[in-house]
Amino acid sequence: MNNHEILYLLKIGELVLKGDNRSLFEKQLRRNIRAKLPACSVTFVTQKGRMYLRASKCSREYIEQALVKTAGLKGFALAVSVEKTIEAVTQAVLKMLAEQSSFSPGSTFKVNSRRADKSFPLSSYEICCAVGDAVLKQFPGTRVQMKEAQIEISIEIRNKAYIYSAVQKGPGGLPVGTAGKGLLLLSGGIDSPVAAYRMALRGLRQDAVYFHAYPYTSNEALEKVKTLASILSEYIPGIRLYVVPFTEIQLEINRYARTEEHTLMMRCAMIRIANKIAAQIYAKVLITGEALSQVASQTIESLTLTNSVSDLLIIRPLIGSDKEEIITLANKIGTYETSILPYDDCCTIFSPVHPLVKPEKDEVSARFNSLKLDEMIDAAAEAALSNGNQLL
Repeated sequence: MNNHEILYLLKIGELVLKGDNRSLFEKQLRRNIRAKLPACSVTFVTQKGRMYLRASKCSREYIEQALVKTAGLKGFALAVSVEKTIEAVTQAVLKMLAEQSSFSPGSTFKVNSRRADKSFPLSSYEICCAVGDAVLKQFPGTRVQMKEAQIEISIEIRNKAYIYSAVQKGPGGLPVGTAGKGLLLLSGGIDSPVAAYRMALRGLRQDAVYFHAYPYTSNEALEKVKTLASILSEYIPGIRLYVVPFTEIQLEINRYARTEEHTLMMRCAMIRIANKIAAQIYAKVLITGEALSQVASQTIESLTLTNSVSDLLIIRPLIGSDKEEIITLANKIGTYETSILPYDDCCTIFSPVHPLVKPEKDEVSARFNSLKLDEMIDAAAEAALSNGNQLL
């Protein structure tokens, strides 16, 4: 535990483009950061174009693990604040560099300065020159390099002088909770967790629904999905996972639907169930990991069919992505290794050998309705709602 105060500059990226409602986005960002740092004593300082986090009673590692996965943050940097004198600024920079073991003879550096307080007696250029000269004297063998310097020191003159160096990247985007709430159709595959992440960066809170066809899908498959939801909770705080008992519906479709239409009928049933759950948890949109033409159920005709059975908008954030792009992002957010564990979900166990690729919407929709699954759909949704699990 660290009882000393730790200061971070928070770079809020896209939020600076907001107009009169910018304060609402910043308020949500502060709320999200507080929720991620329950062990810390946290305060925020907001100034024009900048936000600073002051934290104590916790470690840098604990804070940074939270910030690096906080939507709405473009980046963040460990910072110090000192009085607004060139002497105090210079001493703070020299101390910061002395604590960096990588800064040694042969190292290159650059000093950036921004003078928001125009009453400060030195211009931005003069601040850079004074600090740069002090660094060269204190650390012989180092040199100034304006492009691609190994270390950049940034100085901002505001109510105080703020100094920071290495900026760590955040996810960017908008704070989760600023765009309403959606319901994610979460499978055990690679795609749907990535879709959830992308929508989190657009500010969308999400709960998730998983369709479990035990014993045809194993308990290991369910645990795999719970792990994926837990990983997503680092980006989407408070996500709930609703597990739908899907076996009876899937068997009914397997018995009475045309073989080539099994997957389409299953998708239609999933969308209907998801709509019912969404209505009860006040979610206004569904999210899937579908990408155009990736599989038979993701052709334009197949997607048109599943759209037609939904009362809610279905967002498909991966619709134009190729698999390599999706895998790269899955690795970045930490879901890939879990997604490739060899436990099949219900989307694969009854897949036809030759699925229908271009269904005619009205005809297939009529055949779906003729299965009379409404009571089973209602029961499955009710069972899932009664067993929702909070994932922190």
